[in-house]
Parts: sequence; structure tokens; C-alpha cells
Amino acid sequence: MNGIHDLGGMHGFGPVLTEEHEPIFHHDWERRVFPLFASLFVGGYFNVDEFRHAIERMKPAEYLQSSYYEHWLHAFETLLTEKGVISAAELQGTAKPTPPTQPVTVLTPDIVDAVVLGGASSRAKEDVPGQFRVGDRVRTKCLNPTNHTRLPRYARGKVGTIVIAHGAFATPDTMAHGLGEQPQQVYAVRFSAEELWGVRRPDSVCIDLWDNYLEAV
Repeated sequence: MNGIHDLGGMHGFGPVLTEEHEPIFHHDWERRVFPLFASLFVGGYFNVDEFRHAIERMKPAEYLQSSYYEHWLHAFETLLTEKGVISAAELQGTAKPTPPTQPVTVLTPDIVDAVVLGGASSRAKEDVPGQFRVGDRVRTKCLNPTNHTRLPRYARGKVGTIVIAHGAFATPDTMAHGLGEQPQQVYAVRFSAEELWGVRRPDSVCIDLWDNYLEAV
């Protein structure tokens, strides 16, 4: 979807500033928020694309004024209340927590490293034929969806070259909305900086893109 979260190529925000000797966490509350993702993900409360879409739905001013882990916390609160896992009163601390109605998979110490460091692959169990091959020149479609998508706004309507065929993966556009995997081929597409931003530089950008985002040149 088009929103303030899709900042790539937008004007007026200045350069990305890096912090020298930046700590892993700036505040102790961030350290406590970080493991919530793995715990809730393993518990089956949401998938990665639902999580991303919850952040995308933040109000623009709230998104810009809040930090990275505040975005995470917003997504947890949004998804858990929308799915009826917790109530607004429980979230605000005015009601006692209610126990889950069915067994929940718990994040245990023996799987923490695998979940946090390895994540969970969305690769499809069965291969799905794709429209393109490595070396093909392709153009991204000019899509302006109201649903979740992994095609960044700055890369729409641009021409690039497929450099890697990754195989078949679940489609984020459907996973974010409870519509199932609907797997497609995914490709690493290389775009020149001049093609994307009109600036001639000796570098390029590779973006992993799903089959239905692309058309032949």
C-alpha cells in the first residue's frame, strides 16, 4: 500500500544519519519489546506480512514521531486486539488478563537462536513455474494497491534485469490479509541508480520481487 512507511526515494527527509558506536538497544524497554516478536510469532498470533501491514497502517504523524521499536509495539497491540487475543481494557491494565482458549506454542530456550537468527522461511513446499529467467529484462508494474505489497513505490514502472531466480515463495500481498500463501516465483532484480532516481552513480540496487509485480520489456 502507499503510505508514509514507504520512504525510499521520498524528498525532504535529508540524509540517513548513522550513529557512531550505536548500541543494540537505546532503552531498556526496547530490550523487552524485542523478544515479543519471536514469542508471538511462534505462538501463531501473526505472520511476518501481517506484522508489516500493521505498521503500515499507523497514522503518518505517529509513524514519523515514533521509533523503530515503538512501531513493533504498535503492531503487537494492533494485531492482538484485532484478533481478540487481548481486549482494550487488558491492554490498558484496567482488566485482568484472560487465559488463552486453546493451547499455545511457547518459545522455549532451545529454539530461541533458530527463531531469532534464522527466522521462518516462506519458501513454498512445491515449486511454481515462473514467467521469467535469469538475464531477462523486466519492468515493474505501476501498482498503487490499498493492500500490503512488497513492491516499493520508488521502484514502480522501472526497468531492471533479473540476476537471481530464488524459487517459489508465499505471496506477501495475500499472506498479510489471511488469503493464504498463493506462492509465486521470486527474483532478485537489479536496477541502476540512474533508472530509479535519475542519478548516475557507479552502483545499483537489487530488489527481491514476486512474479506478478513484473512484466516483460
